[in-house]
Amino acid sequence: MQHLETLFDITREDLQRVLATSAELKRRLARGERPAVLEHRVLALLFEKPSLRTRVSFEAGVAQLGGNSLFLGQDVGWGSRESVADFVRVLGQYVDAIVCRAKSHEAVRRLASYDAVPVINGLTDLSHPCQAIADVLTIREAFGDLAGRKLVFVGDGNNVARSLMLASAMLDMSFTLACPDGYEIDQAWCDRVREAYPKADLRRLRDPNEAVADADAIYTDVWTSMGQEAEQAERKEAFADYRVDEKLMKLAPKHARVLHCLPAIRGQEITDGVIDGPQSDIISQAGNRMHAQKGLLVWMLARDWVDQNVPE
Repeated sequence: MQHLETLFDITREDLQRVLATSAELKRRLARGERPAVLEHRVLALLFEKPSLRTRVSFEAGVAQLGGNSLFLGQDVGWGSRESVADFVRVLGQYVDAIVCRAKSHEAVRRLASYDAVPVINGLTDLSHPCQAIADVLTIREAFGDLAGRKLVFVGDGNNVARSLMLASAMLDMSFTLACPDGYEIDQAWCDRVREAYPKADLRRLRDPNEAVADADAIYTDVWTSMGQEAEQAERKEAFADYRVDEKLMKLAPKHARVLHCLPAIRGQEITDGVIDGPQSDIISQAGNRMHAQKGLLVWMLARDWVDQNVPE
């Protein structure tokens, strides 16, 4: 059974097919076509954390594909009223897939371990694969072929950075993390990426000015993620020199695009002038969450349609 706990669950060829499917569905939507590829399919959205983009993009996307979704909050008793085994095996008899947005990655791993129904990670503390798929779709739209492109992440080595490091390795992109000491991507994740993709070009620099000098895409995220609120003052001080602002952008190539997974704290990790500026793809990036997730769902649940309708 196909799950997506992290991008390690799929091959580089799989990721390319998901991207191609996403692009095909986006082209069709632009022409006013909404093929009912997932007609009568039901998607469960099991969320512990608040969400705008992940929830609405999945709900809108599955509706455009002819299916339905159910939003399940804490009232369903997941992990409290009954065992995870009973919960997911029963839910698997009602729905075709689960998107889980959880505080702990272990929660998604346990749901998937029973193979009751395909499980998609909608965000955990470890990884955010759906965000990374939308991000590389956005970079592909800007530059075409992804191989050899240079993605620079300015900020914390968090779940989004981990997923982008892996996606870059899978697609032959260069990945650089610019961060202060102590905020690097954990060594266990780096080792796993290098083991799977030995030729990957992965770097870490302290100096953001040096990092962006040859960047094709410059990415940032909030300095304090959900669950890290107690570290907010410490992190604000540590990342003070890692703001993506007009000064930093002057050091980057003129063709470089700016990305942010949102929500942003304007004036902290990114300025208004950059987020709303001519090099920003941030709003279209957010829009691509829906297109990427449509592609993922169709690839997971309707592979025959992909084989018949998506060019190689």
